Amino acid sequence: MKKTSLAILVAMSALTGAAYAQESTEIKTITDPAKISEIEQRAQALQQQQAAEAAQPAMQEEHHGKKAAHHKAAAKKAGKKAAKAAPAEAASQ
Repeated sequence: MKKTSLAILVAMSALTGAAYAQESTEIKTITDPAKISEIEQRAQALQQQQAAEAAQPAMQEEHHGKKAAHHKAAAKKAGKKAAKAAPAEAASQ
């Protein structure tokens, strides 16, 4: 009996909480011009911030799109370039 009473009490308090949460989501009409302009400014600032955040990862992808060569691979390429340059320099002398 105690378990049933406790279960009913918990269910009722959950329903009460849900009903209270639904009441707080009403839309209000504001006629004060100062408040309206303040809300519009906040909305514009939020839009600009979101646009800047969306543009920033795109710029990072462009910057990081090309992966750097490993040290051994870079040294190997530098050695090949030096080997090609040496015969060219010898031929020009």
